[in-house]
Amino acid sequence: MAEVFLDALKDALLLLPFLFLLYLLIELLEHRTAMGKPSKLLTGKLAPLIGGAAGLVPMCGFSVMASKLYQKKYLTVGTLFAVFIATSDEALLVLVLSPLSVLGKVYTVLALLGTKFVLAVGVGYLIDLFAGRTRSRLPAPQELVHEQEHEHEHEHEHEHDVEGLSVCEHKHESKWTLYLFSPLLHALEVTAVVLVFNIAFGLLFRLIGEENVIGFLQGAGYWYQPLIAALVGLVPNCASSVVLAEAYVIGGLGFAGLLGGLVTNTGLGVLALFREGREWKRNLLILGATFALGVLFGYAAGAIEFFL
Repeated sequence: MAEVFLDALKDALLLLPFLFLLYLLIELLEHRTAMGKPSKLLTGKLAPLIGGAAGLVPMCGFSVMASKLYQKKYLTVGTLFAVFIATSDEALLVLVLSPLSVLGKVYTVLALLGTKFVLAVGVGYLIDLFAGRTRSRLPAPQELVHEQEHEHEHEHEHEHDVEGLSVCEHKHESKWTLYLFSPLLHALEVTAVVLVFNIAFGLLFRLIGEENVIGFLQGAGYWYQPLIAALVGLVPNCASSVVLAEAYVIGGLGFAGLLGGLVTNTGLGVLALFREGREWKRNLLILGATFALGVLFGYAAGAIEFFL
């Protein structure tokens, strides 16, 4: 059991620097400082492309950052999907370090990365095209001021003051509070939530048994594997991506199942999306669409394998 707690703590601590930088970026963007002027990289024509590339990096921090930026309306919904689809968490590391042959590793990793990148970028652009960028466009300055006032009243009305200064009352904050203590406080808060969920899911996988999950995937059958793998991939914990990769390495899961599960797997991104509790209907829609895409792409890959 101690291993579960240590792994959960390690993952949470690795996420902390990403979260601090994320909240620092949000403060810079909200206050329109010279350093934090809105960039078209987040909402422009290249946004889904950049999101897909960032998601390929085997770190769940990017999916968490994407969720937070989307909630703040600094990221298009298509870019959010691009990051989610491209994310594979720790599966790539498992594949690289697996006993597969060098050729097998190269083929699997390149095929997986290439397929996920193409799917992530394609879906991202399609969603932004149909959404018209209306749902998560970068707000105009007057809109941002109004939304910030409303959000701060709603989110921080019960927060304690620190030495007489509220963390989010920006008008009276020093730069140290604004750009150091406030981002750090938010980052620590999210890290604590992530730690709790990591421990919970880690214990769940330990109780069920990793070998039992792999055996369940093996017994699902070739044409049911994408569906079952996609369900496993929904678990917001690195253990789910590790199980999918290990099942593939021992031959218990085909490439189609692996793809379907890892398209659905968003690391801790979905957890960050649901953390605040608001817009839960929208978040459920995003989660359901991600799952549907994972199943769809998994079966499509399985059909291609079958006919080839």
